[in-house]
Amino acid sequence: MNGIRKKSIVVGVLLILSIVVGILSIDTVIDAKDNLAAISTNTNSILIRAFMQFILAVIYGSIPIILYSVLKKVNNQLAIGFLAFRMITVVFVFIGWLSILLLLVLSEEYVKVGSSDLSYFQTLDNLLRSARDLINHVAMPLIMSMGNFMFYYILFQSKLLPRWLSVWGLMATLLSSVVASMLLMFNVINIITPAYIALAFPTALLEVVLAIWLITKGFNTSVMDTITEKE
Repeated sequence: MNGIRKKSIVVGVLLILSIVVGILSIDTVIDAKDNLAAISTNTNSILIRAFMQFILAVIYGSIPIILYSVLKKVNNQLAIGFLAFRMITVVFVFIGWLSILLLLVLSEEYVKVGSSDLSYFQTLDNLLRSARDLINHVAMPLIMSMGNFMFYYILFQSKLLPRWLSVWGLMATLLSSVVASMLLMFNVINIITPAYIALAFPTALLEVVLAIWLITKGFNTSVMDTITEKE
């Protein structure tokens, strides 16, 4: 098994892990109406979710690093762009991770004070949750989409993977990342609603299919051989 084949398998596994970890990072306690009191009583659960988001950031950053040596053979400028936008995405994920820890601190202070009439606690809570939602569901997906457009265009240009996968990736990125994020930003739709899930579904399904393809088949070896010969 050559190095490129190993990389495709690792990336496929990381894509599956990103879906699993992303699901495990969701916590309904944070978004509950009485979250200020509930967060501190569910500290371990919150910390586990925060750790999952930390792992998600590591996965997001690892994929372009692993693929760079392959993608640069096709288009070095776009490969660098993909890597750069993914690193910016990782920063946003880390900020979202930090906001969870800040919510935990705020909740603990709220419980210590022991009064439900302290409106400034609620104001801080609303600000932190709003900032977290804007980061996770607007800023981060938009930044990530720029890199994904470059990634799928490289795949389309090179035929390293079937072009139907590349086209699906371009269309899913436009729908799930750009359109969904813009609709959220302008309050046309809300997070975790049927409309939002419908927009996100094409990307979720694509990542599963892409992961399976990379694990079972990998990149087109004849294309890789041609690219290598041209160097």
